[in-house]
Amino acid sequence: MSEDKPPSRSSLFKIFDKLFPKTLKPRAQLMQALEEAEENLVIDPYSRSVIEGALQVESLKVRDVMVPRSKMIMINSEASTKNLLQVMVASSHSRFPIHNEEQDSILGVVLAKDLLAHLANNQDDEFNYREYLRDALSVPESKPLGALLREFQQNKSHMAIVLDEYGEIAGLVTLEDVIEQIVGEIEDEHDKEEDNIIDYGDGRFLLQANTTLSEFNEFFDSNITSDDYDTVAGLVISGFSYLPEQLSEISLHGFQFKVLKTDNRRLHLLEVQYQASNEKPKEK
Repeated sequence: MSEDKPPSRSSLFKIFDKLFPKTLKPRAQLMQALEEAEENLVIDPYSRSVIEGALQVESLKVRDVMVPRSKMIMINSEASTKNLLQVMVASSHSRFPIHNEEQDSILGVVLAKDLLAHLANNQDDEFNYREYLRDALSVPESKPLGALLREFQQNKSHMAIVLDEYGEIAGLVTLEDVIEQIVGEIEDEHDKEEDNIIDYGDGRFLLQANTTLSEFNEFFDSNITSDDYDTVAGLVISGFSYLPEQLSEISLHGFQFKVLKTDNRRLHLLEVQYQASNEKPKEK
């Protein structure tokens, strides 16, 4: 009796093409396939949102999700052990860039657990952070977020310092920042409520899409009103007259809105810039 032969390579490709026909490769059709999979109960809504988030990560840049320099918590390279401890306790973070103010550079990263271990064993000795300094990963603002995620994995890193086109510190980005673009917000008991509007300082603003129009108007000194919606997401969707896809852009009321993150139900994250004819914001 002859033994069953495994399927040939060409046969496997034929099977693959039937399951995933070439017509599904364009992004819009892939999204349609995910929608149909959810409707047919092949995947649940959360799984669909995670898949869509993973796809969107490949389109984002580091500059779209980074913490801008103005909001970075850096520790002066001349700080004492007491200063280090005060900053760490006040921020509740676990990793801290050590900043050389004279050269405006990051020397490395210190972990809170290293300081705690030192204090537990050597309470009377000054903490020499240089003995525990970890290398700081540096990445350009333009680096694709998907590539950064892979670099984090390869280097076993959780934080990177973001540099602008001149090699100067523009902000920082963490592994959690990237993961949140896929699975949604990850909060713990130490997380503080973040600002809905973040000023990057280069004419760009990162905006939570559910920001109310009243907060938007107060920040930008504008006067946008509507009886049909009360959030910026509603404003943008109304402008398109449909739920826009990622990276879609639209000009409304003197502002340029760019969709950074969305799913099949709502907008999550927007980038906002003033149009050339519009005034700059007031100092906050």
